[in-house]
Amino acid sequence: MSSLLNVTIGELLEEKAKLYPNHEAVVYADRNLRWSYREFNNVCRQAARGLMKLGLEKGEHIAIWATNTPEWLTCQFATGKMGAVLITVNTNYRTAELEYLLHQSDANTIILMEKYRDSSYIEILYEICPELHHCEPGNLVSKQLPKLKNVIVLGEKRYPGTFTWADIVEMGNDVSEDALNQRLHTLEPDDVINMQYTSGTTGFPKGVMLTHNNIVNNGYNIAGCMLLTKDDRLCIPVPFFHCFGCVLGTMACVSVGATMVPVQEFSPIQVLQTVQDEKCTGLHGVPTMFIAELNHPDFDKFDLSHLRTGIMAGSNCPIEVMKDVIHRMGASEITIAYGQTESSPVITQTRTNDPIEIRVETVGRPLPNVEVKIVEPGTNKEVPIGEQGELCTRGYHVMKGYYKNAAATNEVLDGEGWLHTGDLAVMDANGYCRITGRLKDMIIRGGENIYPREIEEFLYGHPMILDVQVVGIPDETYGEEVMAWIIPKEGTQITAQEIREYCRGKISKHKIPRFIEFTESYPMTASGKIQKFKLREMATGAVQQK
Repeated sequence: MSSLLNVTIGELLEEKAKLYPNHEAVVYADRNLRWSYREFNNVCRQAARGLMKLGLEKGEHIAIWATNTPEWLTCQFATGKMGAVLITVNTNYRTAELEYLLHQSDANTIILMEKYRDSSYIEILYEICPELHHCEPGNLVSKQLPKLKNVIVLGEKRYPGTFTWADIVEMGNDVSEDALNQRLHTLEPDDVINMQYTSGTTGFPKGVMLTHNNIVNNGYNIAGCMLLTKDDRLCIPVPFFHCFGCVLGTMACVSVGATMVPVQEFSPIQVLQTVQDEKCTGLHGVPTMFIAELNHPDFDKFDLSHLRTGIMAGSNCPIEVMKDVIHRMGASEITIAYGQTESSPVITQTRTNDPIEIRVETVGRPLPNVEVKIVEPGTNKEVPIGEQGELCTRGYHVMKGYYKNAAATNEVLDGEGWLHTGDLAVMDANGYCRITGRLKDMIIRGGENIYPREIEEFLYGHPMILDVQVVGIPDETYGEEVMAWIIPKEGTQITAQEIREYCRGKISKHKIPRFIEFTESYPMTASGKIQKFKLREMATGAVQQK
């Protein structure tokens, strides 16, 4: 069993910069940006000093709302050096979700890009904090978000009340290297350094508190399962705001000194081009990404001959897709990983030499230093090998807890340190697990976790809706799609299109119900509990009739 690393994120990068100073750390092929480990470490140190000049202390909260930009990557390691907790914001968020996250997380700083796709992030922020129009940068006094003080925009244009990223870099000149070193040496591996919001078993997203120890070691052990070394070049088109990008991607690379080759925003052609041009040996993605790449009309024009490894995760992998990734893409050692944000995130992973059946029928076996057991749901009693139960895990990778939510933490973390995942699984005699279902009703659409309660709570705010139940139904492309069953208020008339319009711009696109059915009642148990499984069965029938 491999030993655990006992370093902070900041120290890990310092170590690699000393070991491999001239080795490429970061490559953005489309913008011809190339940093060696020494250069990348210096860039991160400069940003860390800038954030210190801004007055940010160890343990304070910085939110970042951007795609896979170089600044996002820099922030991950800069905060890892100066000790502020990086809060990752889903790029699909809209006003209601962003306001909730910034308020609940006590963020005093937000770093954001100007816009993404059809959404202006800066306009969304001005909508939540109109005071930003008239304040000095760094002195925001917001009625809605009293903790938020600093807004930093990634871009050259100046907006009222905000700093630019260039300002922060420049401010780094006012803080000495010694001052940063002193701060760096006060950080402990067990300190919380990263917070990600996840839809859990109830209500609104919860802030998962992850430590240096959690994500440094998870990244290191993931790299071990992939046989990743400093000679590998990993293409990372999965989002940094998700553990897939910032742990399975960036942390796995830095833990062994490999080269990170991020793709800022996923596009199948850009991934194929990047893998070819940069001779990438590894590629990450959810199954829908691999499907889009394999089915691109120009797929056969690209030379992917250097591909060897990578990770497919996020939802079940169809066997034909796995065969194509191995044989047509050449990634013969591609692995499958399973986990959740609360376990920072990977619990089990296949190994590079596992047969293809193991790689599609299971989610692998536990990582080194990770315990897994299958128990009768609601108890700690282990079930016999081969029987279904709830998957529980314990080890270095388990979160500190949910931020300001002890009740929710106690629901999933028991007194012996076991994390109850809420996922149903079967384990074989060799420790390989198959995920067989979910105790909770979470919908997984294209690798994105969607919790029905959040959408239900939002739709309850519509004046013509009496009741609403949201379920996931099977979908060939995304794995699952969102469906809403709505009981309208008596005497009202509302259309599915009007409901979608009500959602637009307020909740993420992927959460807006694709299917909407109106009904007068829901199937109930004798005790009055709504039977969501029956709604799912009815949903599938209703959709097929259309």
